[in-house]
Amino acid sequence: MGIKLDIAMRGILSSSLKKLEEHLKSDVIFYYGPIEPTIEKPFRDFIENLKSDDMDNSKLTIVLNTPGGSAETVEKMVAITRYHYDQVDFIVPDSAMSAGTIFCMSGDKIWMEYSSSLGPIDPQVFNGKNWVPALGYLDKVDEFIEKSKNNKLTQAEFLMLKDQDLAMLKSYESARDLTVSLLQEWLVKYKFKNWSSHKTHDIGAPVTEGERKERAKEVARVLGDNKMWHSHGRSISLQTLKDILKLEIEDYSNNKEFKNILRDYNDTICDYIIKTDRPIFMHSRNHF
Repeated sequence: MGIKLDIAMRGILSSSLKKLEEHLKSDVIFYYGPIEPTIEKPFRDFIENLKSDDMDNSKLTIVLNTPGGSAETVEKMVAITRYHYDQVDFIVPDSAMSAGTIFCMSGDKIWMEYSSSLGPIDPQVFNGKNWVPALGYLDKVDEFIEKSKNNKLTQAEFLMLKDQDLAMLKSYESARDLTVSLLQEWLVKYKFKNWSSHKTHDIGAPVTEGERKERAKEVARVLGDNKMWHSHGRSISLQTLKDILKLEIEDYSNNKEFKNILRDYNDTICDYIIKTDRPIFMHSRNHF
């Protein structure tokens, strides 16, 4: 039954993906699951396999569904995709959280609809047992330190602070700083590269490189503000990204033709992944 399902699904997804590639005039890949260090080599081989045929596209579109993961792995994945493609766009039909949001910010364009969401850029770090969000730990330690300065630290809080692993906390700080650094670099280099004139204030005035960098810094600050979002798993909608972060997002909510093509592909492949219980799944015209 499993083999028959795989064969049937291969044909269905191949047809759906072809429609999507023709519509976008782009190579298209699908990535589902956490972004972990173990995926770096398979992802490299996956992209090289896609580039091995004679299609020779300079544009890649990534359909991304992920709860997040490692910022270091995202950095590697960006290096791989940018080595092979001049333009990399992202489509988020459902959600791309944490490291997935960082990945999206490396794109030239981000496509979302009204029900799509990104997440705060709270990096996940491995504590020896599990992957945990770093900012929650750092914020709590900062809170304890501030209480200590004001002589308001309780005995129980003192014991919790005393038991913290300083090397681990340092790794959390490094993960946070790397996340912010990558986000600022990629926004300026890719997403903001064609932002040449102001559209909301000083309309028509040229945008300087310094302004691009300041804008990227502000986006990174807001996305990394744990006190603002309150939760590592908080969903940030397309409208919030537009209204609060002032990011340009390609909204396909009312593009019926494109939405139908995309949902036919995405919903079918997600249903298959859930039924076959696959934690990570990658798909392209050359890979199933």
